[in-house]
Amino acid sequence: MLNTAIKAAIKAGHEILKIYNAPEANFSVERKADNSPLTVADKASHHVINQLLKTTGLPVLSEEGRDITFDERKNWETFWMVDPLDGTKEFIKRNGEFTVNIALISNNQPVLGVIYVPVTNVLYVGDIQQGAWKLEKTPEDASFQTVKNGGTKLPLEIQNSGYTIVGSRSHANAETREYIEQRKIEHPQINIISKGSSLKICMVAEGIAEEYPRFGPTMEWDTAAGHAIANASGKKLWFTSLEKELSYNKKNLLNPHFIVK
Repeated sequence: MLNTAIKAAIKAGHEILKIYNAPEANFSVERKADNSPLTVADKASHHVINQLLKTTGLPVLSEEGRDITFDERKNWETFWMVDPLDGTKEFIKRNGEFTVNIALISNNQPVLGVIYVPVTNVLYVGDIQQGAWKLEKTPEDASFQTVKNGGTKLPLEIQNSGYTIVGSRSHANAETREYIEQRKIEHPQINIISKGSSLKICMVAEGIAEEYPRFGPTMEWDTAAGHAIANASGKKLWFTSLEKELSYNKKNLLNPHFIVK
């Protein structure tokens, strides 16, 4: 399962890069207009991932295939949750901070997660039974064994100077700023890092940041892969009350506000 997800994420990422790096690509319009590079990249990635994941025999719930009804999916015990291109605004800004996210959901919880960063060729993999890893200079034919042999197990051994909070590069808001001000009471020396897409969750999984508060809308496919990687590295995606973790395949696929730590 994990090898199939790794292969799908890498192949999809390469398809996105062809469009992202095309000289004729026009990123001036943010809306997902028909035939915009963003739409083309979304669909190309979705197609590649779907083709590979369907060989597992499990259903796929993807941002590009969001029209699946709750009646159809409510009894799914195990399925794939996919965001073929996470980080719309980062893609348009051409800052490289967008990802391909693939998660395996079992009984409403993410158990496997793969996040591929096409521009930097970095791969994050999480298996809640075996752990989480980060692989740089990812080969095209990478497998889970490749990741374990050549990657770095998460969390990294990092001595942070102060308390680091990572926040959204494109979706900062007053609630987030207020939360950070409250954290300063307990941690006077707070470092703030801005990042796009699911990379924020990966930074907490790595140990580069202590937490990522999100007081804005996200969908289940935005967080599922990162959630699995975070769990595999010993972190959690909490409700803001810190009483329980996010769950998946809800009737409404919108996530509540959450904190990764």
